[in-house]
Amino acid sequence: MRADVRQVADGTYLVHGGHTNWVILTEGDAVTLIDTGYPGDRRRLLDSLAAVGGSPKAVTAVLLTHAHNDHLGSAEHLRTEYGIPVQLHPAEVPHARREFLQQVAVGTVLRNAWRPGVLPWALHVLRAGGTEQHPVTVPEPFPAATGALDLPGRPVPVHTPGHTDGHTVFHLPEAGILVSGDALVSGHATARVRGPQLLPGMFHHERARALASLDVIASLAADTLLPGHGPVHRGPVREAAQRARERAV
Repeated sequence: MRADVRQVADGTYLVHGGHTNWVILTEGDAVTLIDTGYPGDRRRLLDSLAAVGGSPKAVTAVLLTHAHNDHLGSAEHLRTEYGIPVQLHPAEVPHARREFLQQVAVGTVLRNAWRPGVLPWALHVLRAGGTEQHPVTVPEPFPAATGALDLPGRPVPVHTPGHTDGHTVFHLPEAGILVSGDALVSGHATARVRGPQLLPGMFHHERARALASLDVIASLAADTLLPGHGPVHRGPVREAAQRARERAV
């Protein structure tokens, strides 16, 4: 099954993989890849690069919003096979190395298996390699200088902890786009509603901090949201963050 590649702006693509999204930013022949899907999404990932005229050799860096298995999946493969640096927030670097794991536990999933969508989602996770561990051996923190990264698309990392300690969104201020990872999504297989929302509570390492990070997101000037789960959302990100907060109460 091929990935669903959607162009949302010049040089910006949202890719729907197996329940998880990733983003491709292009600038000439060079590419920035934000997140990589599940381990089982690798074929889709490579196909999506080809679909936008790129290839792994064109990727200048892999940026990770966070180090959960459904976002980190092929990062180490790309690093070892193609020499692509994998960059994260400094607080997320040890998580990517798997010095610890801030991810929903199997027992928690089993206790919530009665909830709508949880069991089918869990079965998909197993098929997609979501319980495997593929740590990034040599993850790199973002450069110490603040502001835009010197990469295609000029993404600006913004720390939004809560889902994990080092969760980061990427702001594209010139395009008015926010790549939000799991800090703000527009849908999920286990969610009962569609549109801007937080993921269900069991997925967050610290839900209170995830809620607080919505205020950080609301302060960013953007009118297109590219989430880690769910479709593209058009409209002021400030309003999307407010809607997610209202739904989380």
